[in-house]
Amino acid sequence: MNLVYAAALLVSLACLILLDVRFRLVFARRPLISAAVLLIGVGFFIVWDAVGISLGVFRHVDSRWATGIVLAPEFPLEELIFLVFLGYLTLILLNGWRHLRHRRHGPAKRSSR
Repeated sequence: MNLVYAAALLVSLACLILLDVRFRLVFARRPLISAAVLLIGVGFFIVWDAVGISLGVFRHVDSRWATGIVLAPEFPLEELIFLVFLGYLTLILLNGWRHLRHRRHGPAKRSSR
């Protein structure tokens, strides 16, 4: 059992947490909504993976870099960590972009139609 890939994902996830805490982008700003959005996103991709696995599109191949822990048939532990990482990264990128845009241009003006 090797923890290289899982450790790299966890270190990367820790870096995202540091960015979030430092710039108050996601969980520091709206923790309940952020948790709900992240859980919904991860849930969507778990279903996506399950469909792909059932159709034979996705297969788990043993790797010397992976833990070897499989949570479900063809669904390794690293996949779950990756899905959390991907969802969190997306939330940080979207909120970071909105934060930068707000700082540069002020609040977005809404047209009155």
